[in-house]
Amino acid sequence: MRPEPGTIERWAWDYVTARTLDEKLSPGPRPSAWESTPPSRRPTPGRPDALRPLDKPPKTPRPGALRDPKKRAQLMHTFFHHELQAAELMCWALLAFPETPRAFRRGLMAIADDEIRHMAAYADHLARLGFAVGDFGVRDWFWERVSTVASPVAFVALLGVGFEGANLDHSARFARLFREAGDEVGAALQERVGREEEPHVRFAIQWFERWAGGLEWERWLAHLPAPLTPIVMRGKPIMRDARRRAGMSDAFVEALARYAPP
Repeated sequence: MRPEPGTIERWAWDYVTARTLDEKLSPGPRPSAWESTPPSRRPTPGRPDALRPLDKPPKTPRPGALRDPKKRAQLMHTFFHHELQAAELMCWALLAFPETPRAFRRGLMAIADDEIRHMAAYADHLARLGFAVGDFGVRDWFWERVSTVASPVAFVALLGVGFEGANLDHSARFARLFREAGDEVGAALQERVGREEEPHVRFAIQWFERWAGGLEWERWLAHLPAPLTPIVMRGKPIMRDARRRAGMSDAFVEALARYAPP
């Protein structure tokens, strides 16, 4: 059942299920009213026709290949879709976990706003490179995994601490690669996104600590849905300073760096 019109829940529902790029990039003003007793809802994402699904993920271009604008555009397109999924999943969590404090759900909407801004920035840089959203295929990799979580603490453990934490590493790495390829605008964009992801990770850590206790390694592992492991939640190199600024302890970051699957 769709949420009541004129509510934040309906705005979130409409964003997740929207089927046009315009609605994803410019969803319009958000209402201030909340539903009084919302049920848990788990909508599936609408996909604009321009976003063609891929059966297999595209190979990450080798560093030297990024001198080709098309290879850089392919990465920007992937980053665009990552941000789209993140924005949708923040809205999804608001709907899936209505029992959480409003402060948490307001925070989800603030993060969704950031992700939508990042999408627009990636779309702009795609245009600078001579391409557009829809010129490459996409995979709903994050949707396939994050939407399996059963609780809000698992949601922040996986998406916020795990995947957004990894983006602190990835954004720094790709900033360096874009700069080496002579794309200073793309490098600066990656650096800006990385800086703006730090508060997102901090938000997830704060709520994880509130619901599960301190962010200790074994406790965090226990809240990750199987079969996912920290292997997909870190980049090379690990950006220790960025992770510390986001609220991770040295012990936690060291455990992440040392982790090897059993």
